[in-house]
Amino acid sequence: MPWLESVAFAMLLPAGVRYDPDNRAGLANMTCEMVQRGCGDRNSRQFVEDLENLGVDRSASVSNAHTSFGGAMPAEKLGMALQIYADLVQRPLLPTEQIEDSRQVCLHEIRAVDDDPAQKAMQELRNRHYGEPYGKATQGTFAAVENISISDVQSHVDATYQPGGAILSVAGKFDWDELRKQVEELFGDWQVRPTSSITKKSGAGGYIHLEHDSSQTHIAIAYPSVPYSDPQYYQARGAVGVLSDGMSSRLFDEVREKRGLCYTVHAHCHSFRDRGSVICYSGTTTERAQETLDVLLGELTRLSEGIRQEELNRLKARIKSALIMQQESSAARSGSIAADWYYLERIQTLEEIGGIIDDLSCDSINAYLAEHPPADFTIVTLGEKQLEIPLGIPSANAR
Repeated sequence: MPWLESVAFAMLLPAGVRYDPDNRAGLANMTCEMVQRGCGDRNSRQFVEDLENLGVDRSASVSNAHTSFGGAMPAEKLGMALQIYADLVQRPLLPTEQIEDSRQVCLHEIRAVDDDPAQKAMQELRNRHYGEPYGKATQGTFAAVENISISDVQSHVDATYQPGGAILSVAGKFDWDELRKQVEELFGDWQVRPTSSITKKSGAGGYIHLEHDSSQTHIAIAYPSVPYSDPQYYQARGAVGVLSDGMSSRLFDEVREKRGLCYTVHAHCHSFRDRGSVICYSGTTTERAQETLDVLLGELTRLSEGIRQEELNRLKARIKSALIMQQESSAARSGSIAADWYYLERIQTLEEIGGIIDDLSCDSINAYLAEHPPADFTIVTLGEKQLEIPLGIPSANAR
């Protein structure tokens, strides 16, 4: 992106929560916190100051599959920033005297979920829909995090902070040959280790109600869909876009605007490498929760009847607008490149994606919906009252 004066990178390590031992849930998250407390010859303070002096707008996060680090900065600072992150992933200090500080940060994140009913409902939904290890919560549990030791953190780094399965993407203004040479110098001696195995368990599915003393009810729904790597993904994405992209979408218009049932409602495609789903959420009052759920399920089911041309036209305009804005952001582009490489093992150009969007039609999306109608719903509600669920969806005991 030579027209920019910025550059950004995204680094994905195969160190996500799916590799957390059952009795150490939250280990990946705590390790991510610890490795940022000094690396190479920089202590915790020097690490932060060096990045700030370079003008790096940095980020770090943990997902199911990856621990990710990223940064956006003036183009001429990329080399120095990559030197710091090469130390972070290969030579973290992991200062023992700071493990309690890291632990408290992670425990606060668990408390934040407990104080956020919407996030709590969505966390339970992912667990019931996907099962283990895909439904694991990033934050872990109080009991597990309280027992994590510095040796646990070191073992997680040794096992998962490695180049096998790692991805480094860069977007913005840089010289490709120079970058390749520098990456070889910084990461060429990084040793590949055997990858950790995971045990898969199916999710319970069905319906469960989480009792919560509140005047609000949170409704979370998931149903199976195709993953990002599937050739029909953009057909699925088009259908969900009609359902939930923008203020003219079906869910916003029917559930919120016409009926005034809720204060928020949305749906989106969610994907792992080999499986995907559509995830929906709505927040409403206790009194209107049952009607909200009924209308929400009705709109999801009605989607299988097909979409209209005017809905598709609005969706295409929104997606193209997002693609144009991505062309102006090196950080957004580096993130999408990394995701493409992980899911597809190749990079989609923005022109290619634009062509796919242009080729979407009502006929192609409706054909997809005829083959993949929304069904097999997993439902979680959190609030004062358990709701009535249509026949055919098994219910678990409320808790």
